[in-house]
Amino acid sequence: MSSQKSIGIVGLGVMGSNLALNISEKSFHVVAYDPWEEAKARFSSTLSAEDIQQISLVGSPEEVVKNLAQPRTILIMVMAGEPVDAVIAEFTPLLGPGDTLIDGGNSHYLDTIDRERALNARGLNFIGLGISGGEEGARFGPSLMAGGAKVAYANSRAILEAVAAKFDGRPCCALVGGDGAGHFVKMIHNGIEYGIMQVISEAYVLLRDLCNMNHEDMAEVFDNWNTTELSSYLVEITTDILRHKDGFTDAPLIEMIMDKAGQKGTGRWSSEAALALGIPTPTITEAVFSRALAALKDERVLASTVLEGPDLRSENWQADDASEAIRQALLGAFIATYAQGFAVIEAAGREKGWALDLSVIADIWRDGCVIRSGLLDHISRAYKADGNLQNLMCGAEFPALLANTQSGWRQTVCEAVSRGIPVPGLNSALSYYDGYRSERLSANMIQAQRDYFGAHTYERLDRPGSFHTKW
Repeated sequence: MSSQKSIGIVGLGVMGSNLALNISEKSFHVVAYDPWEEAKARFSSTLSAEDIQQISLVGSPEEVVKNLAQPRTILIMVMAGEPVDAVIAEFTPLLGPGDTLIDGGNSHYLDTIDRERALNARGLNFIGLGISGGEEGARFGPSLMAGGAKVAYANSRAILEAVAAKFDGRPCCALVGGDGAGHFVKMIHNGIEYGIMQVISEAYVLLRDLCNMNHEDMAEVFDNWNTTELSSYLVEITTDILRHKDGFTDAPLIEMIMDKAGQKGTGRWSSEAALALGIPTPTITEAVFSRALAALKDERVLASTVLEGPDLRSENWQADDASEAIRQALLGAFIATYAQGFAVIEAAGREKGWALDLSVIADIWRDGCVIRSGLLDHISRAYKADGNLQNLMCGAEFPALLANTQSGWRQTVCEAVSRGIPVPGLNSALSYYDGYRSERLSANMIQAQRDYFGAHTYERLDRPGSFHTKW
């Protein structure tokens, strides 16, 4: 069989097994392996129940390699970190020059860079593959962000593009750049996801607590919003969540769920990368902090009994007016969050020499991934129109879109703050917008203070050079 017609998959958890099924349905032969006997047994049952012939389930790394034609391609679908290194160490002695290993987990991009360097030295190819779409995406078509050498991508391109989601007939899959670029772009995708999820959660609380809406009315609001510029997967599923009833109490399930959110680290990594690059990502970072604050459930319960806040009631804000204002705030925050994420990607591309095409990244996020939305059409057009665009908010249709959010966005933040409802996502996004559009900020005072106590010097507006004052 042709090397373009077969692939090995190591790791048969939810993502690995669903990708194996997806690939096999595209007429490719899959050689599947997992060292965990329970995972193999579960997957074997699936193969038997569905009578799948295109997948060979084998019992050792040696059998995986033996059943693949050269040059071989093996997709690693295990937990990020040491498990990836363990699989690489196990397979490397069995592979030959030109073979390709693909890491499809949420690995840190710096680890991916190190792994590619080590494997290239042994004549092996390596791809860091960002995969978005979760369980459903893996099964029916994910968004795929590959990072690595062109020859490595060429060896696996046919399979990757076949199984990826399609938008307007084009695969949501691309080689975005060299070495760690694929995992970096996926990491920032997840950072944007954090920010958008945070502001949606804030909008839900505002509709519930400030507007006193019931859950069916809130679902209707989100459903209507999904026909506007807010059209997106995350808004769509929020509608379904609000309508879902608890099987035990018949109450809205959302109100039975503990207000603590988990995280796997990619949001924090996004913020750390932004800090290292000197790129402001206040909304993404506030989303990470908000999850950390939510985790302090016991402390918050205690604090709620001793710390006072204002009356939640809003006498003058009618529900219809409020929902439109909140929609505008959400749209502005969506745009600002995408802008922050793309700014980090652009800066990393420059520093690492990845030659990233931001319009291509917007295109491959258009379907299959969690942050897919109608705004990505605008984003792609903006970067196609101006390849040197410094910030998304200034490109193409975005200044007009943001101008139309002003009244509602500001009113929403003011109402929330005055009523004691925390909206760190919506507020930080607005501050980011206001800060970016400000010709002058307050940093001149900071520089004066730094010079006062530490003789750090400052620059002047009216003449070149560095200056120090004996204050």
